[in-house]
Amino acid sequence: MSDNVQLPALGESVTEGTVTRWLKNVGDTVEVDEPLLEISTDKVDTEIPSPFAGVLEQILVQEDETVEVGATLAVIGSGEGSPSQDAAPAQEQAEPAEQEAPAQEAPAEESAAEATPAQQSVEQHEEAGEAPAPAAEGGDDAPAAAAGGDGAGTGENVTLPALGESVTEGTVTRWLKAVGDEVAVDEPLLEISTDKVDTEIPSPFAGTLQQILVQEDETVEVGAVLAVIGSGAAPASTPEPAAQPAPAQEKAPEPSQEEAPEPAQEKAPEPQSAPEPSAEQESSTQAAPAPVPATPTPAPVPATSAPAPAAGSTPSASGTYLTPLVRKLAAEKGVDVTALVGTGVGGRIRKEDVLEAAAKAESEKAAKAQAAEAKPAAAPAPAAKPAAVPAVSPLRGTTEKASRLRQIIAERMVDALHSQAQLTTVVEVDVTRVARLRARAKEDFKAREGVNLTFLPFFVLAAIEGLKAFPKINGVLEGNQITYHAQENVGIAVDTEKGLLVPVIRDAGDLNLAGISRKIVDLAGRTRQNKVTPDELSGATFTVTNTGSGGAIIDTPIVPGGTSAILGTGAIVKRPVVIQDADGAEVIAIRSMCYLSLSYDHRLVDGADASRYLAAVKNRIEEGAFESEVGL
Repeated sequence: MSDNVQLPALGESVTEGTVTRWLKNVGDTVEVDEPLLEISTDKVDTEIPSPFAGVLEQILVQEDETVEVGATLAVIGSGEGSPSQDAAPAQEQAEPAEQEAPAQEAPAEESAAEATPAQQSVEQHEEAGEAPAPAAEGGDDAPAAAAGGDGAGTGENVTLPALGESVTEGTVTRWLKAVGDEVAVDEPLLEISTDKVDTEIPSPFAGTLQQILVQEDETVEVGAVLAVIGSGAAPASTPEPAAQPAPAQEKAPEPSQEEAPEPAQEKAPEPQSAPEPSAEQESSTQAAPAPVPATPTPAPVPATSAPAPAAGSTPSASGTYLTPLVRKLAAEKGVDVTALVGTGVGGRIRKEDVLEAAAKAESEKAAKAQAAEAKPAAAPAPAAKPAAVPAVSPLRGTTEKASRLRQIIAERMVDALHSQAQLTTVVEVDVTRVARLRARAKEDFKAREGVNLTFLPFFVLAAIEGLKAFPKINGVLEGNQITYHAQENVGIAVDTEKGLLVPVIRDAGDLNLAGISRKIVDLAGRTRQNKVTPDELSGATFTVTNTGSGGAIIDTPIVPGGTSAILGTGAIVKRPVVIQDADGAEVIAIRSMCYLSLSYDHRLVDGADASRYLAAVKNRIEEGAFESEVGL
């Protein structure tokens, strides 16, 4: 009797895992709870213990393969199984249909091209292992090539994964790999833009990118086939309209895919050797957007070895692809990526590599600063220099297509203004007591909570307490019905490289000041790193935007659709104001002052409602009674 070993559930949001290493071989005896293999997910790497005792008879999922939770990994029995069939069962069970595909699909190369390339590829993989497709359904862009019609290997479909409960479709913004490129499991394959978030889609398989079925700027539904990855060489033709079969005959793919940015297709994805240029290099890149080697190298080059960075491209170690996050982080930290050795798959530079290099540079800088301070005779202070003139942006004088995120932001802002009667009320707040309290508590707060104590959590906490007392501000008018929400889901506006995003602190009314601080830091950080989920960007009942972080004193923010109000916090500025001293006399004192702006839907919220709400927030801040919240 034999038992199947399945991939167990490893967390609520973990749906699949990659086998990184088998700790036992076929024929080995294993005990219950003895480590059997190592699994890597997008959350954690862990060992999988054996649920049974016996002899490992079969290994069905090989190393570097990715499978879903619940998939059968191996078979453990009494030892009667054949241990010599180590690799064969896995191949026979994992790819029974694909092995028969080349022989059955050969006639498709000679048939008339009537279906689109995307339809041909999908039909090919659906029918693999069954009766051959009729000749009338084939085409010159042979779907058989997607499944290794040349006999070199088999292909697997890369589909658009689910990106959130409310996300049903996505738009391909950029392919990070070209047809013919080698890809590893979890290596970024393309960038997808949805109405919630922009994100990279990692490759679920390892192999050669044989076909790209969805071109850039095309929108497809979740579950649609995006590309085909196989174990053989790339097909001689790539998906194009059937009326253009000639390029496949005139131009075979170069042996070095990395140095062939245009593999026999009219609209080729961006080659890996020419990633998005940095700000300093963009002007030169516009003059030569697709660097082409002067003399193509006919000798085969392994797919894992990339050519030297071309002029105008973003420098990277060994020519490996740099994600937008890594590029931005390196620019912010001033890290030269050409000097880094990547620790990711295939030597890819990861965020951790950049952070480590930045930390090392900071420590060296601090050591030099301490050495300079230790000098007995300090040099006289130099004369004040004029303010540096901002560098001219490379975008000046250019035209570009608006990103999908920018188009969505524009559409929603206009819809919000057209669907609501928006009005803004402003009050002035004295935050001196909060400033003094923060100065006393911030060191201990950071040591205890692990985050910096900023002014924003004080404003958010006061705003939440006001929402509980004035539910109209937290309500919404839909048709002839008013909903007063039972929870305070507060959106926090975050400025990112791609545009304004608003992650949501759910049930913020149940959190104290420390909890709000941690949530703000976590959500803002993950939003800027493009790691926030679509579900975390929806469901707000009220919004706070810290426009003062950029120096703005007063703002009139736009109320997001589906809510009735948004609070803007202006810059905190020290200036002289008239106050009353302990004796009740009016005196002039230096105080920390701030303006709070409440924009609201005047259809539901009256001016008096807005004034009462702002007065409650103002009194809470000026009172400054947050000692228990900060641990004093």
